[in-house]
Parts: sequence; C-alpha cells; structure tokens
Amino acid sequence: MTVPARRVRPHTGRRSFDLRSTALFFVLAALVLCVLGFVVRTLAGTAERRPAWVVVLCLGGLAAVLAWGRRRRHRRLAAGTARRAAAALEEGVHTALEEWEAPPAAAPPAAALYAADVPAYDFDALDADEFEQAVAGLCERDGCTAVEVVGGAGDLGADVLAVAPDGRRVVVQCKRYGDGNRVGSQDLQRFGGTCYTVHEADVAVLVTTSDFTAPAVEYAAQCGIVCVDRTALRAWHEGTGPAPWAAA
Repeated sequence: MTVPARRVRPHTGRRSFDLRSTALFFVLAALVLCVLGFVVRTLAGTAERRPAWVVVLCLGGLAAVLAWGRRRRHRRLAAGTARRAAAALEEGVHTALEEWEAPPAAAPPAAALYAADVPAYDFDALDADEFEQAVAGLCERDGCTAVEVVGGAGDLGADVLAVAPDGRRVVVQCKRYGDGNRVGSQDLQRFGGTCYTVHEADVAVLVTTSDFTAPAVEYAAQCGIVCVDRTALRAWHEGTGPAPWAAA
C-alpha cells in the first residue's frame, strides 16, 4: 500500500507568531506605563504642594551632573599631566646619560683668560696711585665685589677694600717699592695694628713690587697677614698663582 508523503514547508527564516509572548509584552509595557504615570503624577502633585523641594531636587541633580563631568575632566587632565611628566622625565634621563657619557671639555689656560680681562701691567713703571688701582683691578677680575681704593692721607694702612667671592672682607695695603727697598717688620706691624681692629678684615694682605725681610715674614705669619711679594704678584697677575684670599 502506498503511503502519501508529507509536504514539508520551506524554512523562510522568520519566527512564527507567538500569542503568549506578545500578550506578556503588552502587559509589561502597560505596567511600566502605569508606574511611570504614577511617578509623574506624584511628582506633579508634590511640585504643586512643595515647589521648594522640586527646586532642591533639580539643583541636586544638576550638581551631581556637574560633579560627574568635573571628575571626568580632572581624570583626563591628570592623565595628560602624567603623560607629559613621564615624557619630560624620560628626556631628562636621556640628557643626563648623554652628559655623563660625553667627555669633559678642556678648560682654557688660566693665563689666557686673565690676559683678556686685565692688561699686562708693568708694575715697575707705575706710581703708587696707579699701583693701587692695578691691585684693585686684579681683585675685581677675580670676582671680588665692593672693590674700593681708599689709599691716601688718613687711610690707616688700608689702600684697597673688597669683599671676596666667599663673602670675606679683604683689606689690602700696597707698597710700591724698588728692588733694593724691601718691606720690613715695622711696615707689617703698622699694618697689623689697624687691619683687624680698625678695618675689621677677614683677610689682611700686603702687596709689594719688592720683597719682604725675614722678620717681616715671621711677623706676618704670627698675625695671619698674607704677604704677596714681586714673584707672587706676577703669578697672581698672570693667573698662574692663587689670589691672596685663596692663599689665606
């Protein structure tokens, strides 16, 4: 006996209509609308009875929105600042490494630097006043401030006053002597009697174009006076020797 074959409907890809799901959807939608309507009605009634509350709620909501926006903006700014700081730190590290690895530059000779600042004095050709001005120029060249030439009548042993780079007060007496006239102990004693008590020197210096006697050198060592003779003066001028306050 031949059994008739069932006709199979082709699949169209569309879902079949479900009455139960549709009814459930409309019921939920109706409930949501009812709840929303109740909330709106309650808020409207509250607004009529208590308008101040509505203003407070609106202001609170606005403040919350502004605070949220501000927090987002602050986070973006903080992130940008952190990125820039990290980039600057990385660049600084690279620069430091480059400076560390680079060989140090050779410093020019001190004499070449000093020659550009102070003329090559012929101290033997200077008179007493010019010699004091030359010594003041050396002090200014080597970084002293408040340099003042005060030599003359009533100078009480001080010819040049200055403040060293480290802040010490420098008092200088200048002796423009010839080769055969050396600075003796009496000259040192007169200067030693005023340089500290009268002029309040931190560094007392006696500069001469000549030399010092042995008693003068001994007295200067006892009193802490720096003696700059002809050779030391030439070295100071040429930059091959220390400044008097550095040798103190």
